Amino acid sequence: MTQVAELTAGVVVAIGSASDDALFTLTEGDSDDRRVVTVPSVSDALDELEARCQRWPISAAVCADVLRALDVDAPAFAGVITESLAYSTLQSGPEFARWLEERGPARPMDIPDPVQAERVGDTLYVRFNRAQRHNAFSTDARAALLEALEVARLDTSVTDVVLSGNGPSFCSGGDLAEFGTFADPASAHLARTRHSPALVLDELTARLGPRCRAEVHGQVLGSGLEMAAFCGRVQSRPDAVFGLPELALGLIPGAGGTVSVTRRIGRWRTAYLVLSGKTIDPQTALRWGLVDEIL
Repeated sequence: MTQVAELTAGVVVAIGSASDDALFTLTEGDSDDRRVVTVPSVSDALDELEARCQRWPISAAVCADVLRALDVDAPAFAGVITESLAYSTLQSGPEFARWLEERGPARPMDIPDPVQAERVGDTLYVRFNRAQRHNAFSTDARAALLEALEVARLDTSVTDVVLSGNGPSFCSGGDLAEFGTFADPASAHLARTRHSPALVLDELTARLGPRCRAEVHGQVLGSGLEMAAFCGRVQSRPDAVFGLPELALGLIPGAGGTVSVTRRIGRWRTAYLVLSGKTIDPQTALRWGLVDEIL
């Protein structure tokens, strides 16, 4: 008999046997079922999840709603729009406001050439280049990434695209110093969706398949993981660490991750990564299908 625990409104976790109705299922036994997450202790995992859902109940519930609404077989655009609207709603909410207050004032770091692009033959190499910040994804990095990817999108003679990062990490996620600097959530939504690296990477992968690939290492978190997951092939170094930490900001993934990560590992394990805030190693990522190869 499957047991269930309701962590907050609409967030139901099953214990033991996999359930389609639950957001995900926890077990202490090995399972290849994408609905199931194996943990060392179900009791401890439930306690941690309950504590996080009590601290961020709105964000947890919105995350569950967005993931349940996603059709993984539909074009990415619809899912990215739904995600962004939900993200903007949370930007106006009390949980994100609390995080901003706890963080305090912050000043974004201006780093020249946040993205490097180099074409060698028919291959376009695109590298995040904010190594001092573990390639934290900034507004200027997004603009530079889009400019680089546009070359491959418009020029069909580019037959391979390789996305990587300089320095100790591939990409540590959004630059937290920039959070809260948007003019308003509605304008932020338009910026995310009209200038979306996620949608361009999705388009390139549709054309190139595994020849649009990400080579990841170090921190592969938040938007970094979300963008890499859109690539047709993800190759991981052994030192990589994968996670979706947005809940602790009172937010959900906002760079297309509810689409890209869910396509790879299913909505159940995606929900677990968001709600738990846990990171996984390359071996787990390979077993789940989040990466395709460990180099």
